[in-house]
Amino acid sequence: MDDSIRNKLVPGAQVKVVQQIAARNYSWSSETAGTVVDFQQKQTGSWYAHSKDDKLWLDRLTLKLADGEITTLNLDEFSVVKLDSGKSSEPTKRKS
Repeated sequence: MDDSIRNKLVPGAQVKVVQQIAARNYSWSSETAGTVVDFQQKQTGSWYAHSKDDKLWLDRLTLKLADGEITTLNLDEFSVVKLDSGKSSEPTKRKS
């Protein structure tokens, strides 16, 4: 992920995240909006990943939703993060 995007995902920032899951002839979209609680790379329990420390590392964004629910999103190359700075924000696509 581009460092300029990563540096803006700080606690208190308002964001909207659109994620997609591709299927054979359609895609399933999900939109989540909330306040950033935490953003970091965390490893999975995946034993077959063969990368850093033999674990698969994912960008994980923890958000507090409007109703108070806390949710964690795993960001991938199809995740689009829009930062709400009180002005019109440009969508930023995560780079692999």
